[in-house]
Amino acid sequence: MKVFTIGFTGKTAERFFTILQRSGAQRIVDVRLNNVSQLSGFAKSKDLAYFARAICGMDYVHLRELAPEQAMLDEYKKKGGDWAAYEQHFLALMERRAVEKSVRPELIDQGCLLCSEHKPDQCHRRLVVEYLGRKWSGMAVEHLV
Repeated sequence: MKVFTIGFTGKTAERFFTILQRSGAQRIVDVRLNNVSQLSGFAKSKDLAYFARAICGMDYVHLRELAPEQAMLDEYKKKGGDWAAYEQHFLALMERRAVEKSVRPELIDQGCLLCSEHKPDQCHRRLVVEYLGRKWSGMAVEHLV
């Protein structure tokens, strides 16, 4: 199983779609809680689905079960929360949701998990692939930056 991740912040539309196109991914797997009011116009759900198909020949799917809860996100982003605490809470949420059972592996395989953060270091998309990698065997991950 091969999985990619990408964030759109700090990228022009040209750079973003060029990276995606060259990756070999077959679909964008949107793991954002809110996929309609982002700063980058090309990253809004309907536009992104269109551009993914038209430019990259990719499918688009939004999997909210792989997104953080609003309160958790607010605590970290708006109140300057601690990353280690956020990481712990997010991984506990993935366990409670048992996403490894509810998400079909074929949606993730050859997919590119999308979030807004430029780099994966402090982004939940990295936590998602690491969590699923522990639950499913044989996952290779490539973070596109």
